[in-house]
This record gives sequence, C-alpha cells and structure tokens, in this order.
Amino acid sequence: MLQVQNLDAWYDRSHVVQGLTFEVKAGEIVTLMGRNGAGKTSTLRAIMGLMAQRAGSVRFDGQELLKQAAHVRYHRGLAYVPEDRRIVPGLTVRENLRLGLIAGSDGRHEHERIAEIAQTFPRLAERMEQDGTSMSGGEQQMLAIARALMARPRMILLDEPSEGIMPLLVHEMFQLFVRLKQQGTTILLVEQNVERALQISDRAVILDQGRIVHQGDAQDLLADRAIQDKYCAV
Repeated sequence: MLQVQNLDAWYDRSHVVQGLTFEVKAGEIVTLMGRNGAGKTSTLRAIMGLMAQRAGSVRFDGQELLKQAAHVRYHRGLAYVPEDRRIVPGLTVRENLRLGLIAGSDGRHEHERIAEIAQTFPRLAERMEQDGTSMSGGEQQMLAIARALMARPRMILLDEPSEGIMPLLVHEMFQLFVRLKQQGTTILLVEQNVERALQISDRAVILDQGRIVHQGDAQDLLADRAIQDKYCAV
C-alpha cells in the first residue's frame, strides 16, 4: 500500500531523514522504532507532506505523492494523527469530529459517520457536546484518532498515541488499533511503548540518526532485547 524509497527530509539545514526505504502492506501494522531524535516523527511528517524540504519517492496505492499537498494525500485515503493532537479549543467533541469531514470529501454522510464513531468510541459518545479540550489527555487522544477516521482513511499514521495517557486508556487504545486492523485499516505507528507496539505489529523499522538500521518481523524484534536496548532505550 505504501512504498517509501530513498526518502530524505530536512529541517532547514538539518538532514533529519536520510535515504529511508521501506514499505507497509495493506492490512498491516508497522511500527517505527528508535530513540528520541531518531527521525520517527519527521518520517511521518514527510510521508504526509508536512515537511517543506523532501526528496525521494512516496507511493500510496501505486501513485506518487511526494509533490502532492497534505490535503491531497488525505483525500486519497492517508490520514495523520500528530503527537500534539491539535484539538481545537472552543469546539465541542462533535464539532472537532466534523473537521475530519470538512477536510475530507464525504461531508454528506456526517450523521452516519458520527454515529459509527460513537459506537467505536463510547467515551466520546458520552461527551459529544463537551468542549474537546476539557477532556482528559487520553480522551483527547481518542478524539484526535476519531477525527482522522471520520473520512474512512485506508491508512493512518499515528505519532506517539499513548504518550502521557493513563494505563487503562492505553490498553483500550491498543485494543482499538487491533480492531482497526481487523476492519481493514492499515497503520504506520510511532510509539514509545515499544513492547506493546511490537505485540500488535506485523513488522517494525528501527531508525537511528535519521537512517534505517534494522527492519524485520515484529515478534522477532520483541524477543531481541539486545536490539531494543541498543536502539530504543530512552
């Protein structure tokens, strides 16, 4: 589904993503691993078209996206949930969800999509008329994910979804990712909880200083403490 070839990206003069080549097949969960500063977030941003300086190839369903704007990629079925969530202050949960359809192309089915989201996220169903920023961090993270799902993306990029969230909600969130995969949504995940991420993933790609240093089967990496300690320990 997603083919990344020789991807490079820069922040000003800093070459933060260097020649990355990997793929994510339809229906997979693939985790990007590495220490802080390894280039994981920059990789997601480059794939989504949010890095001004980038080179290489990003193909989604066989179509080249590298020179396409982020909103075009969203219309093609590629969604992104950033680490900072970006819940809009002053808007209710329902209104924040509607933004996912405003950016998408399926606004005619707003009520249907919100009803589906309410079934998937019972906590949000109870808070539809509440200010989105008044909820807990975990609930705001669920809202950010739900908003990205409003336009029924075929693939979603998730950046550190469990950061700062209580363990109970983290458990619910990882269960959600498994259900999304079962429903056909492909996931590229950046996650600080390496063990939990590998448990639900098919494969993993390890970055170090902007380069891929290892990639392979997630269960093999889950059992390989030496690689985890070398490249993923905080």
